[in-house]
Amino acid sequence: MAKCGECGPGYRTPLDAMKGPREEIVYLPCIYRNTGTNKPDYLATVDVDPKSQTYCQVIHRLPMPNVNDELHHSGWNACSSCFGDTTKKRNRLILPSLISSRIYVVDTGTDLRAPRIHKVVEPIDVYWKCNLANPHTTHCLGNGEIMISTMADPSGNGKGGFVLLDGETFEVKGNWEKGTKVPPFGYDFWYQPRHNVLMSTEWGAPKCFAKGFNPADLEKGCYGGNINVWDWTTHEFIQTIDVGKNSIPLEIRFLHDPDAAEGYIGCALSSAVHRFYKTPEGTWASEKVIQIPNKKVEGWLLPEMPGLITDILISLDDRFLYFSNWLHGDIRQYDISNRRKPKLVGQVFLGGSIVKGGPVKVIDDPELDCQPDPFVIKGKRVQGAPQMIQLSLDGKRLYVSTSLYSGWDKQFYPDMVKEGSVMLQIDVDSKKGGLKVNEKFLVDFGKEPHGPALAHEIRYPGGDTTSDIWI
Repeated sequence: MAKCGECGPGYRTPLDAMKGPREEIVYLPCIYRNTGTNKPDYLATVDVDPKSQTYCQVIHRLPMPNVNDELHHSGWNACSSCFGDTTKKRNRLILPSLISSRIYVVDTGTDLRAPRIHKVVEPIDVYWKCNLANPHTTHCLGNGEIMISTMADPSGNGKGGFVLLDGETFEVKGNWEKGTKVPPFGYDFWYQPRHNVLMSTEWGAPKCFAKGFNPADLEKGCYGGNINVWDWTTHEFIQTIDVGKNSIPLEIRFLHDPDAAEGYIGCALSSAVHRFYKTPEGTWASEKVIQIPNKKVEGWLLPEMPGLITDILISLDDRFLYFSNWLHGDIRQYDISNRRKPKLVGQVFLGGSIVKGGPVKVIDDPELDCQPDPFVIKGKRVQGAPQMIQLSLDGKRLYVSTSLYSGWDKQFYPDMVKEGSVMLQIDVDSKKGGLKVNEKFLVDFGKEPHGPALAHEIRYPGGDTTSDIWI
């Protein structure tokens, strides 16, 4: 370990990060778009320190200056990719807006527990300088720049690209990608410089999914089904890996080991996890390693209900894989010691669309003998289902939030929109595997001052398993 003052932000290695301090606060964007509350989205600071008098409470709210942004995912101005640079500090949270295309730069360095707005990048800068819109994932780069993946052109047509921000001024510098060839869709991304590669994924065209999910859009070519491979050095789009038409591959995670030439991706609609890897020839390929079977149902949108894998992550020691099935309502933990044959070692149900007493009747289920009970914690029945997940650095606590995207929340879980989302904590057996709900932990965003809110992605101020990349 480097001595204090000899290093930049983050940790030297993923295993060093596992020895980092326990999280005391977390940040979550909270959304009011599509809820009926005409208020700006805001960034919530939540106390997760069990020794604190404000444990499980929102201790600060930072409202944005605009309404209907749809805050979604966030990232840092600097992370472990800048560990060797003593001039860098992890003190700005980059907060793109999925629908308005506005990008907020939030100062977390002045007061960790009470962030403030540092700068606002208006949509016009993204439109005119990059011909891109609908920003999604943010990663800091080792050279100090900040890169944000996007999902569309300014008209809402699908287009995979990347916006570069200056790491000091946060001005839009232009596009990262070069050449005329670009993917038809964008969403998430991860890079691995030691293998000269960046991988990006595909959700769909915002003009199709913005107001909700229509199955008819699948045949119109509105949704993606590929992993897109980029040359890290030349910034050129070089290869497509087909993981299934309309499979909607969302979150992509390389193993944390920077030497690793493999990782996993969760495909929402096909409810499959694929392992992607580098071939002996130097190209990239994938193989399906987990398949969640559909359930035959009555009283739902379609006659078969997919699990809808919406978030996925890997523990810092690259031993366990976690993901959420937003429709079925469960979180799963897999031992990935054998990379090609993940082994299910933990599972909990936290709501979902197939609970007993609900409008959906399960006719045939390859996995369960009966429909799960509604999930109740501290006297509250949880509406919605597990969606965004974040693992503590030491791998012992898994935090969960229930909102996916306000337009789809409204369609699939209207009661959650009325009552607000929640954040939960799962205790993890990080040795043998196993998941257990912490019955003492509940953050209820249904009780917010301006009305029920939809809380989304979870970030730790000191970095976490999905924001830090080692190079």
